[in-house]
Amino acid sequence: MSNQIILPRVLQVGENASLEIPSILDSLGCTRPLIITDKMMVELGYAKQVQSCLKDHQINSEVFDDTVPEPTVSSIQAGVDTVRNGNYDSIIALGGGSPIDSAKAISILGKFGGEMRDYKFPRIVNEQGLPIIAVPTTAGTGTEVTRFTIITDETNDEKMLCVGVGFMPIAALVDYKLTLSLPARITADTGIDALTHAMEAYVSKKASPYSDSQAIAAMKLIGPNLRRVYHDGSDHKAREAMMLGSTLAGIAFSNASVALVHGMSRPIGAAFHVPHGLSNAMLLPAVTEFSIPSAEEKYADCARAIGVATQADSDDVANQKLIAELRALNDELQVPTPEQFGIDRQQFFDLMPTMAEQALASGSPNNNPIVPTAEQIIDIYQQLW
Repeated sequence: MSNQIILPRVLQVGENASLEIPSILDSLGCTRPLIITDKMMVELGYAKQVQSCLKDHQINSEVFDDTVPEPTVSSIQAGVDTVRNGNYDSIIALGGGSPIDSAKAISILGKFGGEMRDYKFPRIVNEQGLPIIAVPTTAGTGTEVTRFTIITDETNDEKMLCVGVGFMPIAALVDYKLTLSLPARITADTGIDALTHAMEAYVSKKASPYSDSQAIAAMKLIGPNLRRVYHDGSDHKAREAMMLGSTLAGIAFSNASVALVHGMSRPIGAAFHVPHGLSNAMLLPAVTEFSIPSAEEKYADCARAIGVATQADSDDVANQKLIAELRALNDELQVPTPEQFGIDRQQFFDLMPTMAEQALASGSPNNNPIVPTAEQIIDIYQQLW
């Protein structure tokens, strides 16, 4: 059995990688890019840096900064209209997961029309939209190297998973210096998101030797450095390790898929507006404990890669240490429970059956070592409280 590996055409990694945007555009024959970002990237001056870099190479660009956290059907529409009304030949996606996910959707809808729901899984989108150069500014989502985007349909609070090579950026420029200004909360949430990607890719039923190698490498980078960047955001070595770890985790899950944590996380985010990385963090210890019995060896590998267990530890001991570490990590990084986040208990419990249905419908739980029933998913949701 062989495995098809899908990656960006260009992957530029390291300090000042973002300065290579002009040469990438030149290699694509593109001269009129639209920078899709958010208002924070404009305020921090990152969008202006990109525009100045382009200007130095006689490339004019415009900025669309109306993307929002956890993008919705309506939030991307203005971007789609901008693309359709402008003569743009490419997109520079600058920011965290939300601007890059928004850019992916805008690239397809701006070129082919239709509605986002037309492109949701199980449809596989292989059409090529406007070419995207992804420049991530967080070490977490890995979306710069994935063939996925997630857009919320606000009419029914469904996070629609959209899949296909059409959503894969042409180029990903991974520059850790862009993460140095991230606040501790976003650093923590995106960091645990990256850890979740690596772990879920490794235990996924769709895993391959290739995705396993990327996932293990990602965990070895993230494990020793997540606490460091949370406590000291100016730590260049830790930031660089987290950025590379996030990208490797993105490559791993783009080629092996995610599993139960993500399946259960999306409905929490859609219904209660919990940031994606944070809802993953809430779920990771409980879902891992649920799943270990069917993948003891693989989860023990995770514990060793993260650095909380040794080769001398039995798989059982390693897995006990893994669960303890995930809980300790949430405590140290101040990950709130749903209650501490401010979610109403009655509303959360009332929505559990619907959230369980949405989780199963996403397909992600089918990749989990133990494929849960709706009742088992509800039980895990209840444990979060």
